[in-house]
Amino acid sequence: MKNRYGVYVHLPWCARRCHYCSFNVHVDPDRDERAYTDAVLAQWTAMRPAFTGAPETLAFGGGTPSLHPPDELARLVRALAPQGEVSLEANPESSEHVEAWRDAGVTRLSLGVQTLDARWTRFLNRAHGLEESHALIERVRAAGYPTWSVDLIFGLPGQSVADLEQDLDRLLAHEPPHVALYGLTVHPGTAFERAVQRGRLTPVDEGVWEAMYTMLIERLADAGLDRYEVSNFARPGHRSAHNEHYWTGRAYAGLGAGAHGLLPDGKRTIVPEEPAAFIRAPRAWETEEPSPEMAATDLVLSSIRHVDGLDLGALRRTGWGLAPDPVQRLVDADVLVAGPRRVRLDGRGWHLADHVTARLVAALRPSS
Repeated sequence: MKNRYGVYVHLPWCARRCHYCSFNVHVDPDRDERAYTDAVLAQWTAMRPAFTGAPETLAFGGGTPSLHPPDELARLVRALAPQGEVSLEANPESSEHVEAWRDAGVTRLSLGVQTLDARWTRFLNRAHGLEESHALIERVRAAGYPTWSVDLIFGLPGQSVADLEQDLDRLLAHEPPHVALYGLTVHPGTAFERAVQRGRLTPVDEGVWEAMYTMLIERLADAGLDRYEVSNFARPGHRSAHNEHYWTGRAYAGLGAGAHGLLPDGKRTIVPEEPAAFIRAPRAWETEEPSPEMAATDLVLSSIRHVDGLDLGALRRTGWGLAPDPVQRLVDADVLVAGPRRVRLDGRGWHLADHVTARLVAALRPSS
C-alpha cells in the first residue's frame, strides 16, 4: 500500500553514556556529522527502490539526535521528504536549538527528560540538570510545535511510589500532550548491571513496580492522557504516528549505524553499528528473510502491546495462527480479549504484557 511506511534515522552520538543505556551510542567529540549525513542519504538512495511513494513519517532516534546540527537535520528532512510527522528525540542539554529544529521541519519532539528529581538525574548519570529540563519543556511549549512528548523513567532502585508520584506531579504541571513511560530494566553490559552484580544496587521489588505502574496509568488518565500502548499515553490527536508503524507491523526503512528496518516484502535489514564503518560503506547493510514462524512471532511481539492488539488476519498471512485453548485460558484469566479479528490486552494484562506475549508466542501454530 502506498504511503504506509516510515523512515527511521539513527544518530548514534551522545555527550555521555547513561548508566542504564544499552543502545548503540558513541561518545565522540570529533565526529564528522556532515559525512554521516552524506552516508545516510547514500544509504537511502540505494534502499529507496524497495519502497513505493513518499514516506509517511520520519523519526530521528539515537543516541542523542538533538546533538546533530540543525542544518544537517534540515538536509535530511528535505531529502527524505516525509508527508507527515517528523519526530526528533531531544535532550535538555541541546535546548538552544528548539526553534532551529522546528525551522528544519521537525513537527514532534520527544524530550528525554526521564526525571524531574535531582537525586535520580544524578543517579542516572544524565548530562543535564533540572533547570535545563524545565527550561527545555517550557521553551518547546512556547515554540508552537504541533505535538511533543516527555519521557519518564520509573522503578529505580530505592524509589518509592510516593517519590514517583512527586516526580509525576512536576511533569504534569507542564501539561504534556504525550508521556512515554520507561520501567527501568537492567540490561547486560551496562553500568547498572555491574552494580547489581557487585551488590551495590537492588532492583525494585515486583510488587512495588506494579504499584508504580498502576498509580501512573490512573494519574495519567485523570490528566486526560489515555494509554494506547503499554508505555505510551496521549491526549486525543497526539499519538506517535511513527511508532505506530512498529506496533502495527508496517514497513519502515532503517537508516544509519546500527539501524534495523522492515522492507515491504517482509525482509529485514540490519546496518553495522560502528559509525566510521557506516560512513565508509553506507550501502553495506545485511538483509535477512525471516521464516514464517519468525514473521509471526515478530508480529505478536510488536502489536500485542498496542491498544488495537493483534490483527489475526495479518497473522494468518504469515502462514501461522494461534491455538485456541491457550488463548481461551488467557481470556478466562481476564488478561486478554479475543474476537474473530483481533486479540488484545485487557485488565491486568497491561501489567503482565510480557507474560501474556510469551504465552501467545508459545501458542503459535502453522495454519492448516
